[in-house]
Amino acid sequence: MIEIGKHIEGIEPYKPGKPLEELERELGIKAAIKLASNENPLGPSKKALAVLKRGSAVLHRYPEGSGRRLREAIAQKHKLKPGQVILGNGSDEIMDLAAKTFLEPGDEAILGDLTFAIYHISVTAHHGISVRVPLRDGTYDLEAMARRLTPLTRLVFICNPNNPTGTMVSRRGLDRLLNHLPPNVLVIMDEAYAEYADDPEFPNTVEDVRRGAPVLVLRTFSKMYGLAGLRIGYGLSTPEVIGAMNRVRLPFNTNSLAQSAALAALSDETHVARSLRVNREGRRYLSESFKALDLRYLPSQANFVYVDTGRDGGTVYERLLRKGVIVRHIQGSWLRVSIGRPGENRRFVKALMEVLKRK
Repeated sequence: MIEIGKHIEGIEPYKPGKPLEELERELGIKAAIKLASNENPLGPSKKALAVLKRGSAVLHRYPEGSGRRLREAIAQKHKLKPGQVILGNGSDEIMDLAAKTFLEPGDEAILGDLTFAIYHISVTAHHGISVRVPLRDGTYDLEAMARRLTPLTRLVFICNPNNPTGTMVSRRGLDRLLNHLPPNVLVIMDEAYAEYADDPEFPNTVEDVRRGAPVLVLRTFSKMYGLAGLRIGYGLSTPEVIGAMNRVRLPFNTNSLAQSAALAALSDETHVARSLRVNREGRRYLSESFKALDLRYLPSQANFVYVDTGRDGGTVYERLLRKGVIVRHIQGSWLRVSIGRPGENRRFVKALMEVLKRK
């Protein structure tokens, strides 16, 4: 019998949100809505869709290995050099590349205790040790994280805005952490939802990259740009950090259709503006609805809201499923609700009110 590595045995596989098709098949429900995976409810840019229709003619060819054209466009957008950009099969592949590149057995990575599960999975899979630091009021406690730095620390993961809470760390708080860092520690800023943030205190970490700070900034085309199904994201850092990760990056890790669609989506400012407007209006509507229902929620800078149902969240989640509404139960009494189109948001609130009336 093939033995599994001891460090792998304790990893729980990542559980994505329930697919629409699965719910409709299991419960015989039609026209269900999914507000569980923080997707853009408007879908992809029309420019990206047009590129995809033309792209099938080259599917028998391997993609350009490093995604040169897309990397150049990203570099230009952020006023960086192409050598400071790496592409990934979703930004989560880049997290894994960082763990593979910079961790040796027994090294430590600091992360929040309620955050994106892939950080812990990647660290553990590459023989590292996750040091979990509790959030404070649903937000990363950067001062506590700084106190957990040791000679074994190599990586610090910060999700900003944080998934699942939607909260953010400020420029001032991040600067204090960066000032505490030993020279051999890399801070990974997972900014999958950064485009949605409108708080003036949200840190511009691309500026940190420009000045050569020890940060790896991650962005994705899965959220704002609506290309989740194509799996493409990117990382920004110093040429040295990017060069090291390219040594272990698998060849052709991003496909040609994803590269082309992302390149087109990057230039579609109209789609981004519309997506932002729909998100801000939906975020306001959900927040006001939770307030009217006397439910505690955390102020969000992302495209979802984290809400305390005041009762067993698993039960609320299951009852919402039977009404054709998929959200995400994270833990305890809390649900994470992705912001959808106006009609979807209203349908969710109506279903939630009905569920909460039940004993």
